[in-house]
Amino acid sequence: MRLVVQRVKKASVQVENKTLGQINQGLLLLIAVGEEDDKKTAQSMARKVLDLRIFGDEKDKMNLSVLDIQGELLIISQFTLYADCSKGNRPYFGHAAQPEKAKALMEKFIEALKISGLKVEKGEFGAKMEVALINDGPVTIILDSNG
Repeated sequence: MRLVVQRVKKASVQVENKTLGQINQGLLLLIAVGEEDDKKTAQSMARKVLDLRIFGDEKDKMNLSVLDIQGELLIISQFTLYADCSKGNRPYFGHAAQPEKAKALMEKFIEALKISGLKVEKGEFGAKMEVALINDGPVTIILDSNG
């Protein structure tokens, strides 16, 4: 599983001019599911996101998690995070999970985040989405379940 984690002041997602999700301070998560991922991967990555200390404390040191600040989460599926461009100029996506598996594991990931009690919003799996955000920092972290 690959995630791009962006600390945001606000973010939203639209499909066909309809807002599906919007958040205030928190994390925008772009997520791709790999062919080898499973339920355990989804749960451990959700825990990692919730515990990731990338928000400033009273001394503006990155010491607080999204849980600590009671932030909000916006999850966007993005299989293109598995693009392999090592051969030629056309990306190869063969390491991304098939859509059925990816959607199911993404839902497991979202369920694991919702257990935290934080506000969790999401885009539409497989849809052409428009994502708007105001970066905070900017702070962008890449997480990969394979290291």
